[in-house]
Amino acid sequence: MQIPAFAKVNLCLRVLNRRPDNFHELRTIFQTISLHDTLKLTHIPQRSIILETDSPAIAAGPENLVWQALEKCRSQWKLTGGVHARLRKCIPVGAGLGGGSSDAAAAIIGMLRLTKCRIPLESLIELAASLGSDVPFFLFGGRALGAGRGEEIYPLPEVARKCLLLVSPRDLAVSTAEAYGWLSALLTKDDIPTKIYEFCTLCWSPQETGLPNDFQATVFKRHPRLKAIQRELLRQGAVEAALAGSGSTVFGIFRSPAQARRTARLFPDDHTFCTETLTREECARARHWRAVAE
Repeated sequence: MQIPAFAKVNLCLRVLNRRPDNFHELRTIFQTISLHDTLKLTHIPQRSIILETDSPAIAAGPENLVWQALEKCRSQWKLTGGVHARLRKCIPVGAGLGGGSSDAAAAIIGMLRLTKCRIPLESLIELAASLGSDVPFFLFGGRALGAGRGEEIYPLPEVARKCLLLVSPRDLAVSTAEAYGWLSALLTKDDIPTKIYEFCTLCWSPQETGLPNDFQATVFKRHPRLKAIQRELLRQGAVEAALAGSGSTVFGIFRSPAQARRTARLFPDDHTFCTETLTREECARARHWRAVAE
C-alpha cells in the first residue's frame, strides 16, 4: 500500500489571542501542493510497528508521527498483527510545509486502505487532531479554512491552479515553538478585529490579494536570508511571495511553470521545488480514497 503525503502552504495565517489551554487561536487558509513524501505500508503478522526512513536525520521510533499514527490506529481499532512502513522524504524538515503532519495523515489513510476498516469520519478527525493541530487538514487536502488551533477544518471553494516555487535554505530550520515565542510578545487584542476582517475577505475571494502571515515579520527579523529570498522572488516576477507557515521555506506564486523554473536556477545553494496547487478531488484520487473528499 503506497500513499503520497502532500505538503501545504498557508495562503493566509493569522495568530490571535492565547487560549485557556495555552495554545493560540488561529485563522488560516491551508492549500495543498503537489510536493510530497511517499509512505509504503505492509501488513506483518507480529504485533509491532516497524518504520524505516531514507534519512538518518529522521527518527524511526515512537517519536515519529508516522509511528504514533500507526500505533494509534492499531490499538484503537483493535487490529491483529502489525505494520512495516517505509517513508521516503522529499518535503524538507522544519520548513513550514507540514511534512510530518502530512505523513501522519497518510499513515491513517493507508491503514484504512490496508485493513479495510470502516471508521466514522468524526473518529478519524479526532484521532488525527490528537497527533497534531494540522493533521486533520491533511486527511482532506485542497483549499480549506483552519480555525481553533488549526484542527477545525472547513472546505473552501477551490481556485484556479497556481504554479509555486518553494525555496528552502539547506542550513536553516525554524522551530515552530520558537516562532510562537517570538510572536507572542507582539500580539495585542487591538489587532484582532482587523485580522479577522482581512481573513474573511481572503477566504471568499477567488483571487488572493496579498498573503498575510503573522510569523513573517519576526522570523524575517531573525533570519534576514528569508527576507532576501522573498525580495528576489518578487523581483523575478512572482505575483506574491510569503513565508510558508512559521518557516523556513519562502514560496512565490508565478504565472507559469517556466517562469518558476527559470527563477529556481538563481538559488543553487538552496532546496528548490517547482510545484502546483492541488484540489481536494485531486488529493483523493491520488490516494485512492474518495470518502475523505466527500
